[in-house]
Amino acid sequence: MNPDLNRLQPYPFQKLAALFREVQPNPAYAAISLSIGEPKHVTPQFIRDALTANLDGLANYPTTAGSDALRGAISEWLATRYGIPTPDAKTQVLPVNGSREALFAFAQAVIDRSKPDPVVVSPNPFYQIYEGAAFLAGATPYFLNTLPRDDYALNFTQLPEQVWQRTQLIYVCSPGNPNGHVMPLGEWQTLFEMSDRYGFVIAADECYSEIYFDEKPLGALQAAQQLGRHDYRNLVVFSSLSKRSNVPGMRSGFVAGDAQVIAKFALYRTYHGSAMNPAIQAASIAAWKDETHVAENRRLYAEKFAKVVEILKPVLPVIMPDAGFYLWISTPIADTAFAQALYRDYNVTVLPGSYLARSANGINPGENFVRLALVASSAETVEAAQRIAKFVGAYGNTP
Repeated sequence: MNPDLNRLQPYPFQKLAALFREVQPNPAYAAISLSIGEPKHVTPQFIRDALTANLDGLANYPTTAGSDALRGAISEWLATRYGIPTPDAKTQVLPVNGSREALFAFAQAVIDRSKPDPVVVSPNPFYQIYEGAAFLAGATPYFLNTLPRDDYALNFTQLPEQVWQRTQLIYVCSPGNPNGHVMPLGEWQTLFEMSDRYGFVIAADECYSEIYFDEKPLGALQAAQQLGRHDYRNLVVFSSLSKRSNVPGMRSGFVAGDAQVIAKFALYRTYHGSAMNPAIQAASIAAWKDETHVAENRRLYAEKFAKVVEILKPVLPVIMPDAGFYLWISTPIADTAFAQALYRDYNVTVLPGSYLARSANGINPGENFVRLALVASSAETVEAAQRIAKFVGAYGNTP
């Protein structure tokens, strides 16, 4: 067996199950989960209709590159959404089976094992796929702690020069998981300058880009254009319909950016896997071409956030994120103790922040935080917030 499999750590939800193993939740309350970032809003009917209307496509093998129509729809969406020149649909866009699959596979294509001790850099806390991708590509992950004192920005001074010299790939996530931070233009400029200096590829995870409350989040391709990087050199963006259109089970997304890097990734995927099946491609085209359902999705999230923040603000230091559907909240007691006691007393599940991070530079930046995914119905989410407020109040803790 591949020995690098032994380097993989348990997933956060495995750790959560272990934390709750000896705990019995209060039977007086129905279970409410805020731990998993799985969209629960209803899938739009027109997407369902497009899927069922194209089931005859199941009789055909999909091509690795996906259909011309799908690549064209994605390219047009990128141009409209970010106000950039329309990307070349044949060379700068590649449909994928959701961003999770692509984020993992990308490291396998990018990392050059012939060079000594390759490094993959990631924000910390982070989406654990980044770490697993690094391990299975034969690289070592290094972490940049994203901290409240820095407004959750990437602080590149945390890693020594010798690590940057070995860095081949950096994952970034904007809007961020779990903190909702949107990278401003200045942060992108610094990242691009670092990429030019050390030659690493940037994998920009933008799966939360369409869930925002005020301004549209700046995108990586948009930032590159504004900074004169019209060829998107060493930059590839990852996006998905899962959260934008409430279709996590459809596994439909794309990568876009540097044509040379995408060509190599497409070669890898010729052996690794094809695009999604033709019926899903047809449904995806319909989804990318419609914005009405996306605006309604944002409205539902904004409504929930407003209610939850109002309920929790008197008892916890709640800060609205720039975007995304998570609240990242500092806890008055240890994050694991908070999550366990909340589950025991009020049957609400939240994710301890320490499970989303690794110790780096002497700290685990997720410690004493919990992540709340506001993905359930408005009624359930409000009920969960009321129980959390009652729980914190019972401990006599205020901000």
